[in-house]
Amino acid sequence: MDSQRVTLITLSVANIEKSRRFYAKLGWKEADGGNDKIAFYWLNGQYMALYDRRSLVADLGIPIKQRATGAISLSTNYPTEAEVDAAYSEAEKAGAVLMVTPAKTEWGGYSGSYTDPDGHLWEVACNPFWPLESSGILAG
Repeated sequence: MDSQRVTLITLSVANIEKSRRFYAKLGWKEADGGNDKIAFYWLNGQYMALYDRRSLVADLGIPIKQRATGAISLSTNYPTEAEVDAAYSEAEKAGAVLMVTPAKTEWGGYSGSYTDPDGHLWEVACNPFWPLESSGILAG
């Protein structure tokens, strides 16, 4: 089996219900299997989970050091700049903290960024070098 893949991305969250509401406002649909401590979202071949921070600490058996988020960023790509602008606007309406207004980039694309209620950094981008399938996943 190929090990160069990601099957689950887990984001620790301070308030699971607040985070659920935020992602629902973005139009995300929760998958089966969640409970009052964790929520799952199907992402075309992988899952993303929102996990109550206290429960994640208990599960891991080690403390999560408090640090600024932003050491990684998650990105959603769109086929057009207009769709990037629309996604950024939807994030603002959902309660995102706006970081960088979408604009042309030095690498030849178009992108902007925001954070979710727990400070997880999201980029919305149009990358003309990475074609997308109709489902939104990268064309391989």
